[in-house]
Amino acid sequence: SSRVLWTLAVTQLDKEAGAVAEAHEEEEPFEFGEIMVHQMIHTIEFVLGAVSNTASYLRLWALSLAHSQLSEVFWEQLMMRAFEEEPSPTQVIMLFCFFAAWLGATIGVLLLMESLSAFLHALRLHWVEFQNKFYKGDGYKFMPFAFAKLLTDEGSDE
Repeated sequence: SSRVLWTLAVTQLDKEAGAVAEAHEEEEPFEFGEIMVHQMIHTIEFVLGAVSNTASYLRLWALSLAHSQLSEVFWEQLMMRAFEEEPSPTQVIMLFCFFAAWLGATIGVLLLMESLSAFLHALRLHWVEFQNKFYKGDGYKFMPFAFAKLLTDEGSDE
């Protein structure tokens, strides 16, 4: 039983490989003008992609600088104000309150925004840059392998 299924699977894969090979054998004649236009289109797409990727990385750099400045503003406006007054028991309470506000602002704004930025950047890398660089979209239609299909195809041949 498993030997029959294995033989059917190999036969089906050989048929599919033969169909793909036949499709590649039918080539069009060489036309210089068409190839030049095709290469110009690829050149324009490459330049636009390079400019787009550069702008994206500049945006990330600017976001990093903004987070750095925002962190400095939080530190200056919250923590340093607690040390401006004369030392007193109320300063300890103020220091605790300002530290809680600084910690909340740092976690709420900086860390959550930076996590969201990292997530969006990873998503952008996968969907935009990966698709532009590696995905072509040519080839043949995907047909998932199934033993049931092999058995019905074999039954129809007899």
